Amino acid sequence: MGTHLERNTHLIKLSVGTESVEDLERWQEQRRRELPGNLPRHVTRMWPKREAELLNGGSIYWVIKGQVLCRQKILRLDEVQGEDGIRRCGIVLDPELHRTVNALRRPFQGWRYLSREDAPADLPSGRQAGEGLPADLDRALAEIGVI
Repeated sequence: MGTHLERNTHLIKLSVGTESVEDLERWQEQRRRELPGNLPRHVTRMWPKREAELLNGGSIYWVIKGQVLCRQKILRLDEVQGEDGIRRCGIVLDPELHRTVNALRRPFQGWRYLSREDAPADLPSGRQAGEGLPADLDRALAEIGVI
């Protein structure tokens, strides 16, 4: 097995208040105009201890309404100083959202590490999970691991 730095890991985070991948995309687009480099950024209180692994091809997987639905590649971690003087971590993201196979997740606070092995697979380009299925059926299929 390779060294610790050769592996990558991911983050998983709830997208609170988001109803869909399109909502997340719109919200990030609006906020990007205010940010340096015009790249989406998620600011969090804690700095990831596994920074090198995250920056070695890691992504943030977004949980929307109880399901992992998409991911974004992590580009870098920036120090962000709040008005209160507290150092925070700005997780700078690639603007492209990659849809993933639906995976159910219970609510949790903050972010969590997600191993490469546990990360939901990307869907083929242009396809949405459960395309054309009612939301209840889509969720039921995700619960039993079909989609």
